[in-house]
Amino acid sequence: MSAHDELHAHGGDHGHDEEDFGIHATFGGYMTGFVLAVVLTVIPFWLVMDHVIAKSSTAAVIILTLAAVQIVVHMIYFLHMNAKSEGGWNMLALVFTIVLVVITLSGSIWIMYHLNSNMMPSMMDPSNLP
Repeated sequence: MSAHDELHAHGGDHGHDEEDFGIHATFGGYMTGFVLAVVLTVIPFWLVMDHVIAKSSTAAVIILTLAAVQIVVHMIYFLHMNAKSEGGWNMLALVFTIVLVVITLSGSIWIMYHLNSNMMPSMMDPSNLP
């Protein structure tokens, strides 16, 4: 019995088949991810440095969209995450992390907004102006 057969006979692979990861950890897969990551970094850099879009809110939306796409590229090509990897636990952990980040960011923005409007109400009252 060879070492490879012995590993599979005793369950040493813990149920991880290469097909579970969708994108194989190959040089081509890593190069595809690298090229996509570079392109998704160069485009926002070019947009900002050459002032391609005059309206800053439109530029911000485009940059944030490209950032979200780059996060997905990193998760697929470098972290090898998909709905099947690790029996779905990776995806569950990702959803939990996203929920925590959204709660933290929205709570922080809410607190800062209310602190700004409630900390110095006398400054907002026009009757106190000289």
